[in-house]
Amino acid sequence: MSDFRALRAKIAAIEAGGRGASEVLAFGAPALDRLLPGGGLPLGRWHELVGEGLEVETAAATAAFAALAAAPLARRGEAVWVLRRDDLFAPGLAGLGFPTDRLIQVCARDEAEAFSVMEDALSTVGVSAVFAEVDDVDLVAGRRLQLACERRGGTGFVIRRRPYGGGAGRAVGSASATRWRIAPEPSAPADFGLGAPRWRVALERCRGGRTGAWILEACAAFDPLSAGDADGAHPLRLVAELGDRQLAPAQSLRLSA
Repeated sequence: MSDFRALRAKIAAIEAGGRGASEVLAFGAPALDRLLPGGGLPLGRWHELVGEGLEVETAAATAAFAALAAAPLARRGEAVWVLRRDDLFAPGLAGLGFPTDRLIQVCARDEAEAFSVMEDALSTVGVSAVFAEVDDVDLVAGRRLQLACERRGGTGFVIRRRPYGGGAGRAVGSASATRWRIAPEPSAPADFGLGAPRWRVALERCRGGRTGAWILEACAAFDPLSAGDADGAHPLRLVAELGDRQLAPAQSLRLSA
C-alpha cells in the first residue's frame, strides 16, 4: 500500500510540473485526505472554490470555508485577500479561528487588477496564502497563477464570485490543483446558542487524486497558535461523508378511503 501511495505522489508531481513531491496540508480526516495527492491539500499551488445560488454573488460561505481551510498556513507567513467589493468581515473570520492579525486586505478595481495583485502576492517573500475573488479563470490566467505559486511556494485560493450580480460565468478550463463546490449546511443543535458552522463540500476536481463529498464543520477546539504544527488540529472537522450514502429503501404508499 505504501508503494502505491508513493507512486500516486510521483504521478501527481509529474502532473504538477515535475518539481518533485510537494508539501501538503492534511485535514486530519482519513476519509478526505486519502483522496488528495500526498494525503492532504497540495501547497505551492492554487485551488478553486465555487458557491451555489446566491453564494455566487455574496460568497459568504465560500469565503468562510476558504479561510478555515487555509488558517494553518497563516502562522507560517502573511495572508493576502484580494477583494472586488470591500465587504470582507474580518471579525467574523477571527471568530472562526482565522488569525486576522496576519491578514492583508486589498480591494481591486477589476478582474485584471485582482489577478495582478494575486500574482504579485504569491511571488512575495513571507506570504504563505493568497485569496482572490474573481469571476472566471481561463487557462492563461491559471498558468500564470501556478508559475507565481512556484516562485516562492505560496498557496492560492481563487474564490469564484460575481460581486455585482450578472449572468452566469463562462464555463472555462482550469489549471487549478483542486476545485471545490461549497454550500452552507444547517448546524447541529447546541445546548446554548448556535451550533458550529457547517458546510456541504464537494471536491469536484483533483489533479492526481479523486473526488468526493462531505459535511464539514468548524472545530471549536482549534487553537490558532498551534496551527501549522505537526500535531496541531485542523480548524475543519469532518462530520459525515456524502458520496457513499445509500438510498433509503422505497416505501409503498397506501391510499386511505
